[in-house]
Amino acid sequence: MFHSMKKISVVMFALSLFAFTGCGKDNGSNIQIEGVKGPNISLMQDQLLISMVFENVQLDGGLRYVIPKYKYSYLEISPDLQSSGTLMNVSIGLKDLIDGNLDMLDPQKLPGGRNLPGVASGSLPAVAFSIEKFNNMTVYAGKEVFGLFIPAKVGVDGAIASFRYYVGDKKAGTISLIGRDENGENDGILLLLDMKGQVKSQLMKVYKKYNK
Repeated sequence: MFHSMKKISVVMFALSLFAFTGCGKDNGSNIQIEGVKGPNISLMQDQLLISMVFENVQLDGGLRYVIPKYKYSYLEISPDLQSSGTLMNVSIGLKDLIDGNLDMLDPQKLPGGRNLPGVASGSLPAVAFSIEKFNNMTVYAGKEVFGLFIPAKVGVDGAIASFRYYVGDKKAGTISLIGRDENGENDGILLLLDMKGQVKSQLMKVYKKYNK
């Protein structure tokens, strides 16, 4: 049995540009996805944490999975204590993002082969894997963007709808609802986060604090 992220003592760092204070729900900036709470983003020590609750997915117990090619990153799923759904925490180590040479991974598109929305080449260096209840998850890491695709029923048939994603009142990237493809598969949620400029500089400062 894994140790819940809720029990880990952490120090929260507020970044001046990439204000990791929540999903922006309070200011109404982010789209609300039926059956899903989040994604919410926080920075805990040198780990970027992305959390979501899937209200219509049930699990009897919790598990921790190591993300392939990401030495300092992992994913946890467990029954959500505040609902009958499932809590997912994706913890990405800044050491992986900065020192992991992830941009050398083979480029991948969306599961099923459609282009990534908002990405000129249509693909990014990525790893794909499956866990219980969630098949074909994909983690993307380019030089200026980090992305996460999570399979989910989003109620958008055959279409891709993209929206700005905010953390607090700051634009942090985009979130896309990916409808089922021509085979009736590969629908889900795609989160793409901006990792360039001042954001990258701020993350570097946090990374150096914990990796001296």
